[in-house]
Amino acid sequence: MSSTIAFGGKAIYGAPLGILMLEARFPRIQGDMGNATTWPFPVLYRVVKGASPERVVLNQAAGLLDDFLAAAADLVDQGAEAITTNCGFLALFQRELAAHVRVPVATSSLLQVPWVQATLPPGKRVGVITVSAGSLTPRHFEAAGVPPDTPFVGTEDGREFFRVLIRGEKQDMDVALAARDVLDAGRTLMARHPDVGAIVLECTNMPPYAHALRETLGVPVFDIYSLITWWHAGLRPRDFGVARLTGGLPVSAA
Repeated sequence: MSSTIAFGGKAIYGAPLGILMLEARFPRIQGDMGNATTWPFPVLYRVVKGASPERVVLNQAAGLLDDFLAAAADLVDQGAEAITTNCGFLALFQRELAAHVRVPVATSSLLQVPWVQATLPPGKRVGVITVSAGSLTPRHFEAAGVPPDTPFVGTEDGREFFRVLIRGEKQDMDVALAARDVLDAGRTLMARHPDVGAIVLECTNMPPYAHALRETLGVPVFDIYSLITWWHAGLRPRDFGVARLTGGLPVSAA
């Protein structure tokens, strides 16, 4: 007979994942990490004031560590059991955030690069598409455990994606042009590095274009969506009914 006791201790229940958001006003279409309908499970959001995309990406989040630590702690206090961020460049804060909140932390989709590399056949390697190749440094790769010789390209030369997301020049976005920018970056990456056997998208705004990249380039594409859905499967493993066979588990309010 299962217990009828519910356990408390949190302010919000049923959303174990907390997402630290940059302060921005550009459109977040479905598939974007900042669009709550992207996720097949509930999430908690917290906007970090002053953390503009330009400051985080182009200026390496200088002076923002304390703000991110405080926002992450607030999410955990509200009920988050794990923390992620909506910018791959925040890999720079991976160790500090994990040490501060003492729950699992995944700051960047770049964390997938070593895992994906382990799946590839000999002679193939992972390539990265980033929003800003000029801003992605060895420090970012080191923080995420990415091999330093990993090839990468950016979207700076495009007409829409970089200009809207990083420069913040307007609040509307031509999605077709943005998709073309990401696809062009993918084609450039494959042309320069024919040994690329899989791609990881650094930018958390790129998942809407992952399917088109896979269809165009013919290699697996991983992004923040693939990382977080995998991660959530560990936070909330599927119940195959064993608990009922063993007499049940205590009822929690999670």
